[in-house]
Amino acid sequence: MSEPRTVTNAEELQSAVADGAPIIEVTGTITGSPRIVLSPGTTLRGGRLEFGSKGVMLTGDNILEDVEVIVPEHEVAIYADTSVADWGTLNLRNVTTVGQVALVATDQARSGHIAIDGLAVTAADLRGRFDRPRGFGVEALQGGLTIWNRQPEAGAAITAEVTGISIGTEQTPVRGSGVFVGGHGTDEGKASGGTLTMTRLVTGEIHTDGGIPAGAADLISGGVFVISGAHVDEVVNEGPVTTNGQNDMVLDNWGDVRSWTAKAPITSNGPSGIGFVNFSDIGTLTVTAPIQTFGKGARGFNLYDGSLAEANFESIATHADGSIGIQLSRPLPKLRVKGDISTEGGTGLSLVKGVQMTLKAVALSIKPGGSVEEVRVGGAITTAGDDVVTVEIADTVDSWDVAGGIIARGLRSDGVQVTASGAAPSGVSVTAENGTGITEVE
Repeated sequence: MSEPRTVTNAEELQSAVADGAPIIEVTGTITGSPRIVLSPGTTLRGGRLEFGSKGVMLTGDNILEDVEVIVPEHEVAIYADTSVADWGTLNLRNVTTVGQVALVATDQARSGHIAIDGLAVTAADLRGRFDRPRGFGVEALQGGLTIWNRQPEAGAAITAEVTGISIGTEQTPVRGSGVFVGGHGTDEGKASGGTLTMTRLVTGEIHTDGGIPAGAADLISGGVFVISGAHVDEVVNEGPVTTNGQNDMVLDNWGDVRSWTAKAPITSNGPSGIGFVNFSDIGTLTVTAPIQTFGKGARGFNLYDGSLAEANFESIATHADGSIGIQLSRPLPKLRVKGDISTEGGTGLSLVKGVQMTLKAVALSIKPGGSVEEVRVGGAITTAGDDVVTVEIADTVDSWDVAGGIIARGLRSDGVQVTASGAAPSGVSVTAENGTGITEVE
């Protein structure tokens, strides 16, 4: 194995890069260097590198290890060469950045494997990125970590395993999405072309604020965002995921995920956010910590499109006007909530597929097409707002078990409203303190 070449200043760094040194070891902090392009097979490790614009370009079979890469927040700290066809394996281990990590396959890049174990993007601003995926009436902002196969050809295939990721901090949330992974898709948000196949995506603490202007209806971001063309065996959110801005989803899926597990709180503080929203295919979804939303029109869980075999939650609570707890528009065999489903607000605006719509803060909304085989709630389903309905049913539910009952506490608020092919829940206590327990609407 080659001896490392130690560098302590910008001149030594540039010389080592130009010479193609196989191992470059940084001591201390180096400033004043232009961007560097690592030769294939080069390892860069240690120290702190501060750049005035772009940072480090990887070309193939590179390793970045135990290094800090600092660029202006709107710049890219680490990125990959798109003039080569195959990246080999790009390894990031215990890397910290200010600025985006963007591994995007365009131009000639058509294959490669990305292995990340330990990455902290402490600050970044992605609002100026022109390239954004489109689907379901919106465009999505790129992330602090972006792994994206943009090749339109179906044979272009990127693979990845990503663990130990943290994005932003409470004081410096990333401006844009947090983690953003995907392949090529159509303008309708469907997979078409190059793919990204991931064995695991494991995240730690994530904080974002997309900085999307109030009233914008066609732009979103996500704390953890799996977009079209991604096939992921397992997503695990080990740490809390918090979004703070307008149209900031917390967890969002447009891809194909076999298993998604969130083990820490899922929190949306901004208007028109959603704790978890699904537009494509997931096998099993399990959230073992609370989902809470606090902004107007910010919902807890939406099954808009695609498929989901089983959804398991600890509890879901929303705290503002127009903020639905759970809304189902597609069949769901099993819905299980260990604790409560609760909403506090009344009527308000919320973003729905690129359109601002007026919604009521219903706790559980089963829309046409959202049939459920089994609903199991260990606590209660409650609303506190005026002029709302706690549970609205417009499709079939085969089996109910709600230990704490269905309760409407607000003025003129009803417990259950049944329309179309829905049926009132049997064996469940329904209470409307200032309204009607069960109503049927033609």
